[in-house]
Amino acid sequence: MKVVIQRVKYASVTIEGLVKSRINRGFLLLIGIGKDDTKETIDKYLDKILKLRIFEDEEGKTNLSLSDIDGDIMAISQFTLYADCKKGNRPNFLNAAGPEEAKELYEYFLKSCKEKYGRVEAGEFGADMKVELLNDGPFTVVLEKEMLGY
Repeated sequence: MKVVIQRVKYASVTIEGLVKSRINRGFLLLIGIGKDDTKETIDKYLDKILKLRIFEDEEGKTNLSLSDIDGDIMAISQFTLYADCKKGNRPNFLNAAGPEEAKELYEYFLKSCKEKYGRVEAGEFGADMKVELLNDGPFTVVLEKEMLGY
């Protein structure tokens, strides 16, 4: 699994010209599901995401978590995080999970996130989405398995 976490002032997702969802201050999560990922993988990532302290406190230090600032989450499935560009100029996505498995795990992520945090918006799995955001900082963190002790 790979997750790009962007600290945002706001974000929205538009599909076929209509705004599907939007959030205010919080996290925009771009979520890539790998072929070896499981529900346990999702649980570890979600635990880390919800505990990350990347919002500034009154002294300007990044000491506050998403819940500390009463922030929102927008989760977008993005298999292209698994682009492998080692050979040639056209990326392959052989390490990304197949569509059925990825959709199941993405939906599990959304369900778990709603249960543990509550304020979650999402894109639409497999759709052509237009994502708009105002990155706050900018502040972007990339989580990969190696960072979580895999």
